[in-house]
Amino acid sequence: MPVPALLAVDADSALGDIERELRSRYEGDYRVICTSSPDEALATLTRLSDAGEEVALVLVGQGLSEPTGGELFERVRQLHPHARRGLLVAWGEWGHRPTAEAIFDSMALGRIDYYVLKPAVSPDELFHQAICSFLLEWTQARRIAPHTIRVVGEDWAGRAHELRDALQRCAIPHAFYLSGSTEGRSVLAKAGPGAKLPLMILPDGQVLSDPTNREIAYATGSSIDPERDEFDVVIVGAGPAGLSAAVYGASEGLDTLVVDEGGIGGQATSSSLIRNYLGFPRGISGSRLAQQCYQQAWVFGANFAFMHAVTGLSRLGDRLLVTLSDDRRVSARAVILATGAAYRRLRVPALEALSGAGVFYTSPATEAHAMAGKDAYIVGGANSAGQAALHLADYARRVTLLVRAESLGAGMSHYLVHELEGTPNVEVRVDTEPVGGGGDGRLQYLELRKCATGEHETVAADGLFVLIGARPRTDWLPEEIARDRQGFLLTGADLADDHRWPLERRPSLLETSMPGIFASGDVRHGSVKRVASAVGEGSIAIQLVHSLFAADRLEAGRPTMEEVPPLQ
Repeated sequence: MPVPALLAVDADSALGDIERELRSRYEGDYRVICTSSPDEALATLTRLSDAGEEVALVLVGQGLSEPTGGELFERVRQLHPHARRGLLVAWGEWGHRPTAEAIFDSMALGRIDYYVLKPAVSPDELFHQAICSFLLEWTQARRIAPHTIRVVGEDWAGRAHELRDALQRCAIPHAFYLSGSTEGRSVLAKAGPGAKLPLMILPDGQVLSDPTNREIAYATGSSIDPERDEFDVVIVGAGPAGLSAAVYGASEGLDTLVVDEGGIGGQATSSSLIRNYLGFPRGISGSRLAQQCYQQAWVFGANFAFMHAVTGLSRLGDRLLVTLSDDRRVSARAVILATGAAYRRLRVPALEALSGAGVFYTSPATEAHAMAGKDAYIVGGANSAGQAALHLADYARRVTLLVRAESLGAGMSHYLVHELEGTPNVEVRVDTEPVGGGGDGRLQYLELRKCATGEHETVAADGLFVLIGARPRTDWLPEEIARDRQGFLLTGADLADDHRWPLERRPSLLETSMPGIFASGDVRHGSVKRVASAVGEGSIAIQLVHSLFAADRLEAGRPTMEEVPPLQ
């Protein structure tokens, strides 16, 4: 098969250095094409698209940014939707208003993924760092990145969907093939006789026939069972808040256990690109952020128990008992609840019947490839829905965002609204909700209703992704732990008048009505539903745990810590 192409377009004066760096480092694995003519570049992109050949990366010099370069980027998105797009900028030019505005506008409108500094020396490792990042993102979008798990099933629904969902919740790269497809038959041939569908082939060649979720976690190197039954702190939930607490707890010497009924990341894995998280100017996917946080906590010594639900929480003396779904118990001096929240259901019977067969209560990250060239709909008006629409636009022929509110800006960040407006194959329909739908074993149409007028409309649809608000996972908690009407946990000052607080001292900032049990992230009443806020609360919860332990030692007449480890 032809190797994927790297295309660079810039003025002759700068093209020589760019071509030298690209050819010296990447020509063995990619076809490097460099030109100073935007027309020639467009003709090349069109020819490669017509021939079914891949383009991994397109770099365009800032001097061509408007109007020629901008038009070229738009054509790249149409002809090669998975290709990464970078704006080439000379060192120091970002301080000039025209260049800065070109970068801001191009990113806001989704024309580029990021800007790239033109090479200055040879080799220019800063330039290559940017190029390698682009190429890794491209392989991940194409599901050909290193260590990708391959899944084969007879259809998209049923157990095959459950396997993909489990891998997604564990933030594990994976690709899915129908058993009757060319790729599926090739994978089945390698699996050998006796393989049972759905099956998984791991990067090391191991074949798993219709594995359980726990077998998936074990085979992929994830922790299953805690090695001990006594810890300083048990964290329930491995989303951003729980992982943050694990990093700070383990790094500060606490024996830490994290328990989650799925894998890592929580609802963050539904975000295909988080652009407003501190320290990641290019943005980062929720799955990648979760992977890095998990690795960081693990290196510090945190323990993890995945594929375990927590079914009970009680007190025995000065210890807290956490009951797991297999009836085992672990104990801790403190517990942090970071169970997050789940997206609400539509409760439309016709659509509930097609869950997993065109209707999905998750982000499009797992199902995006199935939407290639098709019409997809997303229900929701918050940031996660906007991020999902932008991700899905790289695959689907058309993406329609359905929003009950009268404007998109009511619940979504301005930068996302701006980028959605600049994405040509994304349509936003406000004051609209799905009320029905159906198809022959799979979603084929939707019935939409205008909220204000009640007017109905039937539209063709191949996929529906529902991201419509959160329901906290708190049903399993004992009655002593106070909640608001929606089930979110009350903490700190919100417990001032609650009769369930049993001590004379006031509860600390994130402490629930059960002393020694803290809540952080989306599960907490009044929390800001953002990844950065959840991470912050996770770290604060650990600081409060340290203070609690210090107070306990003081009360027991034992020496106290000279200094509580500061937040780093």
